[in-house]
Parts: sequence; structure tokens; C-alpha cells
Amino acid sequence: MNELRGAGVALITPFNTDGTVDYESLGNLIDYQIKEGMDYLVVLGTTGETATLQADERKQVWEYTAARVAGRLPLVAGIGGNNTQEIVKQVDQFDMDGYCAILSVSPYYNKPTQEGIFQHYKAISAVSKLPIVLYNVPGRTGSNIAPATAIRLAKTCPNIIGIKEASASFAQFSEIMRDKPEEFMLISGDDPATLPMMALGGVGVISVVGNAYPQQVAALVKACAAADFTTARTIHSSLLKITDLCFIEGNPCGVKYILKKQGIMKSDAVRLPLVPVSTSTQEAIEKEMAFIG
Repeated sequence: MNELRGAGVALITPFNTDGTVDYESLGNLIDYQIKEGMDYLVVLGTTGETATLQADERKQVWEYTAARVAGRLPLVAGIGGNNTQEIVKQVDQFDMDGYCAILSVSPYYNKPTQEGIFQHYKAISAVSKLPIVLYNVPGRTGSNIAPATAIRLAKTCPNIIGIKEASASFAQFSEIMRDKPEEFMLISGDDPATLPMMALGGVGVISVVGNAYPQQVAALVKACAAADFTTARTIHSSLLKITDLCFIEGNPCGVKYILKKQGIMKSDAVRLPLVPVSTSTQEAIEKEMAFIG
């Protein structure tokens, strides 16, 4: 799965002001990512506001993205949740055309044990025709995929090929790197953790800020992969403040406002329970955008 070594972006889902999916803006965003050097796209992860999309909308977004990309970049589909039986069904029925892997978030809200997390992913693995990347984001799910569980899954299920790590625990990152099978991939799930995680041996990032600044994120990852940490630190530092602003009032509210200001999207509309960023955050974002240039 060399396709997932590098800079990936967790694509936002643009909406019109009436709440419908804005496919024109989605097409603009996809073309922008390809033009500016992103290595692969993740479609309908957390940043895509997937929890607010109906099943038919998800199907349409997956199909539209595959058609628009037309093989120009690898695509990963986000399919995850806390109802194992339903996720197994979705994975089993997923139209793989154009996609190379599935990103599946750890079960949220239920707070399963480590054995429950293991059995959840094992059940998904048994039906998936595509490789699977685990997604660990305890701040959202309320539970953590322990390193031992990730390693157990990697050794038990050959089609579980990596983990998107957003636990903010460098002890955990280090433990995964120490114990994992050689080809199992550690991928950053937090933009600010990309540089230090790649220094530990991670293979890249699935980025949020990359929606708006794909060229910089791609350059950061390439510099880290080449062990050019002087260049990487410069890019890393330049993106810290804008990344904070992307999350200060919820993801993807901030990055949608940036994309609107950049002219890539017509609207920064989000679906409830999210709301657009406040005027004060808009002003802070615009100031930082001017600084970045």
C-alpha cells in the first residue's frame, strides 16, 4: 500500500446554503488537491461531516469523487461507526470502484473494552475486499485503541494495513513503532503531530488543513520523508496558527471558511449541530491567511 505513504487529505464535504451537497465546489476542491500535490484523498471521514449525511448522499459523494478523480489519485473511503453489524454490512456492500482502502474509526460512545474493539475490527476485516486503516481518535470516540490492540489486529488480520493515530500520545506512537509488523503503517491524524511522528518512523498524514493548504502539507511530508527536518520545521511552524484556527470552533468549520475566502468553495455552510465560525474567528483566520500569503 505505497499509495498511502505520503500526504493525504481528509476531504470536507461542501454544502450549498440550503444544506444540499455542493458538487461544483467539491469538484473544485478535488482538482485543487491534485494540482497542488496531494498524494491521496480520504472521502467521508470525520472532516467530511459524514455523521450528518444520509446513506444515499454518502453513496453519491463516493461515486462523484471517484468519477472526478478518474484514477489521478488513490482514494480511501471512510466507513466506520459504533454499530458493528451495520458497518460490516456497509463494508460488505461498498462499491470499490476507484477506491484502494477503507478508513474505519474506532467505535464511539459505546466505550468498548479492548477485546470489543478487537472483535469489531476483526468482523469488518472478515468481509472487506479492500485493505483497512484503523482510525484512533479518543478525543472524539471516548475510547482508545491501545497499541497492543492495534498490533494484535495487524498480526491477526492481514488486510489491516495501518493506523491513523490521533491520540496525541507520543508514548503510544513510539510503542506502535516498536512493536508493529514491518509493513504496518503509522499515519498522523493530527496536523501538528506530522513532523514528530514522521521522525519516529510514521509514513505521512491524513490532513485537515491540507484542504486549504495542500502544497504546504505535501511539501512538509516530502521534507520529513527525505529527513530534511530544517525545511520541515519551517513549514510546520508556518501552519501551526492556521491549524489551531481551523479547530477552535469545530472541524471543519474553520477550514471551510478558509476555502470560501480562497474562492474554492461558494459557501462555508455546515450541517447542524455544527455552525459557521464566529465573526471574531473569521477575522483571526483572515489575518493569518494574509500572513501565510
